[in-house]
Amino acid sequence: MIDFACRKFNLDEIIKCGLGLTKAELVIMNYFVKNPRVEFTSNEVSKELKLNLTTIQRAAKKLHEKKIILRHQKNLGSGGYIYTYEASQKKEVREILKAIIKKWSYNVQNEIDNW
Repeated sequence: MIDFACRKFNLDEIIKCGLGLTKAELVIMNYFVKNPRVEFTSNEVSKELKLNLTTIQRAAKKLHEKKIILRHQKNLGSGGYIYTYEASQKKEVREILKAIIKKWSYNVQNEIDNW
């Protein structure tokens, strides 16, 4: 828990808010973080987390765009391809979050200075 004046925040709330994630996206992100250096297909994640495949695909796209997970294209021998996903380095995700928090802090300080 992080205490800020009149309210306490748990880390998941800060991550969710800071990265602009939905509850499902946070669950999926945490799944990847808990399974580093392992690649999963959307189907595998859907079955493991018991979430709709479309929800997984949408979340994976958003998490990939935010550089929270990495996407790899695997070409199939019979033609076509599938995507697999894995967690980005935790250090990189921390740096993304720190930059967001730093910008927020800077904006809050400016608002207080201009008050």
